[in-house]
Amino acid sequence: MEQAKAADILIRPARPDDFARWKILWDDYNAFYGRSGPTALPREITDTTWARIHDETEPVHALVAESAGRLLGLAHYLYHRNTILIGPTCYLQDLFTVEAARGKGVGRALIEELYRRAGAAGAERVYWHTHHTNATARRLYDTVATDSGFIVYRKAI
Repeated sequence: MEQAKAADILIRPARPDDFARWKILWDDYNAFYGRSGPTALPREITDTTWARIHDETEPVHALVAESAGRLLGLAHYLYHRNTILIGPTCYLQDLFTVEAARGKGVGRALIEELYRRAGAAGAERVYWHTHHTNATARRLYDTVATDSGFIVYRKAI
């Protein structure tokens, strides 16, 4: 991929006709986190996620980064209530760019557009998680947000 300029990157909501190109990004994102082959997400999860993105009654949304007709990245986010804020909180659940686009402003453009949309929706905060070993992404995140210092615990039910 040639060096993309921020002006050459269009950040827009995912459209239903983006499915095939989005799914390539989605599959690569999941593979990045070890969900491929025998550990791949069931197709039902992919289909349900895509349906939620396009269901106006769902709080799940998706942005894509496009340049020269090619999707270079995605951002999935949702709004939820918070016990310490009045307005909604925006959770950036998934952020991914193709390897060739990393370090070229695509991730930053997705985050900045998310900030704009979250502000317009009345959100008081945007937050996300990343793995502590994700050094490439953390170099960007350290410039656009503050590391909260929190550790995430989880248990499958």
